[in-house]
This record gives sequence, structure tokens and C-alpha cells, in this order.
Amino acid sequence: MLTLNYIDILGYSAMVVLLISFMMKKVTTLRLVNTAGCVLFAIWGTIIQEWPVVITNVSIVFINAYYLIKDFKSSIK
Repeated sequence: MLTLNYIDILGYSAMVVLLISFMMKKVTTLRLVNTAGCVLFAIWGTIIQEWPVVITNVSIVFINAYYLIKDFKSSIK
């Protein structure tokens, strides 16, 4: 029987959120949902001490934030 602990549940949740993000049609929505998934993966990676996972996902969060802010600023002009 499969038993899951909170670390497993966090990892699977991150995976599901990230996969869902790629089904979004609007880029802004994709970036927001993708950011949520990356944050979950970064937390999961920190807990299991897998630093490449943490570094990659934190980097993606910053990239998404950059483009979200850029899009927001251009939409209010």
C-alpha cells in the first residue's frame, strides 16, 4: 500500500500545480500559476535538501515576477 507523508504530498502538489499552469491560455495566468508551482517545488526542494531543484525554481519565480511586473507596468501606461 502506498503511504504518503507531508513531504510527498507537497512534492506531488507542486507537480500538479506546475502541470496545470501549462494548460493556461493566457500568458499572465500561466505565469501566476507556474509561480505558485515553483514556490511549492522550492519549498519541497529545501525540505529534502535538493539544491538544484531549489535554485532552478527560485530562478523561475524571479523570471516570472520580472515579466509579470513588466506586463503590469505596460498595461497601466
